[in-house]
Amino acid sequence: MGQIALPQRRPALAAAAANTLPPNELIPVLVSEGRRRIVPMVAIFAGIALLTLLIGLLVPQSYSASTTILAQESDIIQPLLEGRAVATGVIDRAGIARQVIYSRRVMEDILKTGGWLDENPTPLQRDRLMEEIQSRIRITAPRVNLVEISYRDSDARRTFEVTDRLAELFIKESLATKERESRDAYEFINKQVEDYHKKLTDAESNLQAYRGQNADAQPGTATDVNTRISSLRTQVEQTRMTLLEQQSRQQSLSSQLAGESAVTAVQTRDTLYRSQLMELQTQLDTLLLTYTDQYPDVVRIRHQMADIRRSMENEKQLRTNIPQAAGAFEDTQLNPHYQELRSQLAQAQRDVAATQSRMGISQSMLDGELDRSRRVAASESVLAELTRDYEVNRDLYQDLLRRRENARVSMELDREKRGLTLRVQDPAVMPLRPTGLRFMHIALAGLLLAIAVPLGLLFLLARFDPRIRSPRTLERQIDIPLLTVVPVYNTRHDRRVRLMRVMTSAAIVTIVVAAYAAIYGYKQLHA
Repeated sequence: MGQIALPQRRPALAAAAANTLPPNELIPVLVSEGRRRIVPMVAIFAGIALLTLLIGLLVPQSYSASTTILAQESDIIQPLLEGRAVATGVIDRAGIARQVIYSRRVMEDILKTGGWLDENPTPLQRDRLMEEIQSRIRITAPRVNLVEISYRDSDARRTFEVTDRLAELFIKESLATKERESRDAYEFINKQVEDYHKKLTDAESNLQAYRGQNADAQPGTATDVNTRISSLRTQVEQTRMTLLEQQSRQQSLSSQLAGESAVTAVQTRDTLYRSQLMELQTQLDTLLLTYTDQYPDVVRIRHQMADIRRSMENEKQLRTNIPQAAGAFEDTQLNPHYQELRSQLAQAQRDVAATQSRMGISQSMLDGELDRSRRVAASESVLAELTRDYEVNRDLYQDLLRRRENARVSMELDREKRGLTLRVQDPAVMPLRPTGLRFMHIALAGLLLAIAVPLGLLFLLARFDPRIRSPRTLERQIDIPLLTVVPVYNTRHDRRVRLMRVMTSAAIVTIVVAAYAAIYGYKQLHA
């Protein structure tokens, strides 16, 4: 652009003019400044483009592989063994997978699979490698019965091998853990069964020993004793009522007998003795039908008969010695009613004596049953405690037997891999392309940044430079009319310098394009 002839102006005016440059005048200024500074702008472009290209080459590429494991719990065996076999499945499958995969044994195997142990790292380096590998492993559970294992690395083949090995180790360790848990559960329950079997045997021995030492400590003894006591009490009451009735009858007969005369007619003494003897014999025969010879009434009647016989002998001797006394009682006669009352009174007395004896025996038996009842009550607490211990141990022992059988079936299922089934639903595949921020993305971003930075610097220069670059701007700022504009005349040297700038810029751009093309071709060939 040509030189503008204008009078002396202030710097503040020039700054105001630069800030008021309109857009239609800004574009020619940008083009003019770009031509003048093409080499620095192309240099900035090349520097940024090559720097981002170098960054793209230095940034390692990240490959990712994933595998999905399906956990199947429902099969044909579970309905058949429902209530017999205990399922050992888990709920938080992702958490279980982390515990299994992050274990040291699995990490040691992964170090061997990935080739990290080929360099013989130190124990500290091994720990750091394990931590780095764990940070690149991602374990999720998309569904309740699915476990997804993802791994990322800079080497595609190692990514595939590590991911595949992780799935294999997870299945192997999970099944081994389930089998070990089932076996431990069976062994624990079996030990408890043995312990409770010993406790049950001891409790049964204690119960049998106590029952052997205490005859009253038998099942149902208290009921039998209470029934026996009730029966004896009823018998004693009935006997007491019978005794009262018999005593009343005896008193009545005694009163009637006191009002009767012993004789009413003349009869011999020998006949009287014989009648009494016959009456006593009749009573004796009646008693002997019911009682033994030692019964009190039998003994008493025998004594009375002996007395009558002695009286008859004495009467015979008296008649022999004193003839005058022989007819003293020959004309006497006994009163039949008196004899009947006397016979009934004797029978009443015998009944009273028999009833008193029976009541005494019943009362003695009642007292014995009451003492037995107190002994049974004293032994019931001990018997109840021994019985309770035996029943509790028996119930627990039977329950543990059922649980041991369930645990044994579960252990056999896990041993034969027929319980929870883990299989690879979606196996890992070899990653063909890197994931995340790739080299192409960095290269494109570098080109865009290399173009944007020079243009942005050029715009800032034209926008905020205080110099006046347009005649119209000068006319708007001052009231002095612009007469003419003197154009710039380029000499041969200026044209040669401009050509050199253009060629240098083109060479730099060509180098950048060639570098990008070479790197892209190498990447494609390597892929």
